[in-house]
Amino acid sequence: MTFEKIDRDTWVRKEYFEHYFSNIPCTYSMTVRLDITQIVKQQVKLYPAMLYYLTTVVNRHSEFRTAFNENNELGIYSEMIPCYTVFHKDTEAFSNIWTNYTPNFEEFCNAYENDILQYVNEKGMTAKPNVPSNYFNVSMIPWATFEGFNLNLQKGYDYLKPIFTIGKYYQETGRTLIPLATQVHHAVCDGFHVCRLIDELQELINN
Repeated sequence: MTFEKIDRDTWVRKEYFEHYFSNIPCTYSMTVRLDITQIVKQQVKLYPAMLYYLTTVVNRHSEFRTAFNENNELGIYSEMIPCYTVFHKDTEAFSNIWTNYTPNFEEFCNAYENDILQYVNEKGMTAKPNVPSNYFNVSMIPWATFEGFNLNLQKGYDYLKPIFTIGKYYQETGRTLIPLATQVHHAVCDGFHVCRLIDELQELINN
């Protein structure tokens, strides 16, 4: 993994970044319904499959890999990895686990299973320690479906990474649908980019 610093003076998004980061700080969210009928038909575990598909599309496009590093430098990570929540029934609290990404679906799912086995019983917000800086957040809320979901972050105007929230899937007209909320910063990501991510995500799931 590498981090390439952005030269703001020559950056194609310079004007947009300054406008939506400094002049009028703006984040936004979009909630869509994804058709996961193919995942259900193939009896694939839903959570690791969604993590894989999300990470695959995130890694295709620089707008979802743009962030500030530990030195508060603006740049683009060469690769992102998912940091996702797991729920503890006994404490009714969650913990975060991260898994390294590999383009091979089976290898990623195996790595996910290994991380779950090793860290699922660890309590506290961070179950797997030493979270790399090139992570993005994914949460699963499997108890309810929703038509809209928005995170209200006090310091969200300084946070550039995408955040994904997955809800409970349900049946409709012979299809299995699941809500996905995507939250991004307008300084680095426009509506076009979110729509492209959703289209490519659906295409991956279909195939």
